[in-house]
Amino acid sequence: MTVNIADAPVAAARPVSVARGYRFELVKLLSQWRIRLLVLACWIAPALFVAGVSLQSSLPTDTLFGRWMNATGWAGPLVMLGFAGIYALPLLTSLAAGDVFAAEDRLGTWRHLLVAVRSYRRIFAAKALASLTVILVLVAGMAVSSSVGGLVTVGNRQLVGLDGHLLAPGDAALQVLLAWICMLAPTLALAAIGLLGSVALGRSPMGLLLPVVVALAMALAQILPLPVAVRLALPTSAFITWNGLFTSPAQGGPLLVSIVVSLVWAMAATALAYRLFMRRDFTNLTYDGSGRRAIAAGALPLAGLLGVTVVVIAASTPSLGSGIEQDKLQRSLATAFAHLYRLQTAQLNRPDVTEAELAVTANCTKGDGLVAPEGPGNDWRCVVSWHLPGVEATGSAIYQLDVTSDGRFVADGDGPKEVNGYFQVRTPTGDQPNPLWQFDGNVELLSSTPKG
Repeated sequence: MTVNIADAPVAAARPVSVARGYRFELVKLLSQWRIRLLVLACWIAPALFVAGVSLQSSLPTDTLFGRWMNATGWAGPLVMLGFAGIYALPLLTSLAAGDVFAAEDRLGTWRHLLVAVRSYRRIFAAKALASLTVILVLVAGMAVSSSVGGLVTVGNRQLVGLDGHLLAPGDAALQVLLAWICMLAPTLALAAIGLLGSVALGRSPMGLLLPVVVALAMALAQILPLPVAVRLALPTSAFITWNGLFTSPAQGGPLLVSIVVSLVWAMAATALAYRLFMRRDFTNLTYDGSGRRAIAAGALPLAGLLGVTVVVIAASTPSLGSGIEQDKLQRSLATAFAHLYRLQTAQLNRPDVTEAELAVTANCTKGDGLVAPEGPGNDWRCVVSWHLPGVEATGSAIYQLDVTSDGRFVADGDGPKEVNGYFQVRTPTGDQPNPLWQFDGNVELLSSTPKG
């Protein structure tokens, strides 16, 4: 009996599962020397940086929490977080996500990959998940390494918040962890933009640089005196608004809006990248990306998303102005001064007083009263007043304030000397940094000024 080979059933080729494709793509990424070097750097360099800076007498006081790096180990990871949001995270997302598709174009390996996997959807999912995994490993390394460096060098001590209140070591650890977790939202947005650039621009180096270019443009926009609605509509605004976690009560409004905006951008950019990838003609071996197509299918939809986000935020929150108003600034300064005055009182071994007993108030003017008392600037001048129990005279101190567009301010003491005119105070145990000499504060941009 003979069998006709042509009549024999042929087994249908099944696409490779997403799990197998993910493992394959992850191995490909981790086999690259630059990715291995990044992983090593993120798990070692932050600890060395934080330890080295914490042991110096000259601290980065122009950086948020930098002035507390030799006082508590929890200041180090927050300084590193501020640095990462501006420089490190955009670069990491570029290298991990901005090249994940373009590498196949440069190497000419799309035909082999398509034959092996046999599913466009699964290839896209595997590459996106692999790049996301690498990014999470890099971010986790920076957070853990900087925390270990600070704790080993300085110790597990209480942290001074942005409004002057003290966070116990356990509370500080929790807030630091939450701040790093919140940073994942804008990081995912930049990673999705990297995926979009890698798909749309092919071998062009702009695909690799796109997350860095976008992050730089957003950072420059944050410096400008833009309305709050525009600032919060930017996908990287959470790189700044995390500082609201370190006030009491927490200024969670801007942070929550920023996280939602970042996640919306991450989903939108990923969806656009997926749409472009599914429509690509892989039979063209000379494909080198299309600038016109990238603008029409990538840049324009994201620009439209930015416009819609601005309208939604402006309609739902008090965010059409700068958010920096005289009354809000005075309340923030008075609150921070009251908390830090109690810290100075403890340093000098004086009888403790409460914030209610101090009844601190602040009176601030801008530009010597010649301009409207609102908006950012380094021309704010404030007089802080307080009362001590059993003392008839009213205490007062002068501060020069530099208020930035994101609501952060630096208060620089201008006398009297025994309160805030010198950077150290003489305590029973020796000279210590004067908490009232210079300190950071934060104005919640979305809060409304009470009427009446």
